Amino acid sequence: MSRRVNLLKSMRRTPRGTNCSARRHVLQISLFCAALLFPPIDAAVAGNAAAGKTKAVKCQACHGLDGISKLPEAPHIAGQPEPYIIKSLRAYRQGTRKDEMMSLVAKQLNNEDIEDIAAYYSAIEFSVKVPQ
Repeated sequence: MSRRVNLLKSMRRTPRGTNCSARRHVLQISLFCAALLFPPIDAAVAGNAAAGKTKAVKCQACHGLDGISKLPEAPHIAGQPEPYIIKSLRAYRQGTRKDEMMSLVAKQLNNEDIEDIAAYYSAIEFSVKVPQ
């Protein structure tokens, strides 16, 4: 019982906010480290769409150079958001997203290739007509 009383007394002596301040500091350091390890994908790292067009030759057999799929099992990628394409290709390359064909193709791509291909396919514009 005396240990509990001593513990309570020591907690009372701790200046208010000390623990909160320390936790906030640890959280700030953690967030800073996370930002360094996992940088966001945004327009600042946008690829080169013109270079991506020449690199997209590897993709055209399934997805078409215009991004409209030629095979029923391959999705259309024209107009997809650039960050989504980058994230997907990196996941295929790392093996965290699985598809036999995409994994083989993505392993041959470096980060610049991925960003350029994503810039090209995301820049393709198309229109959709909704049936009446």
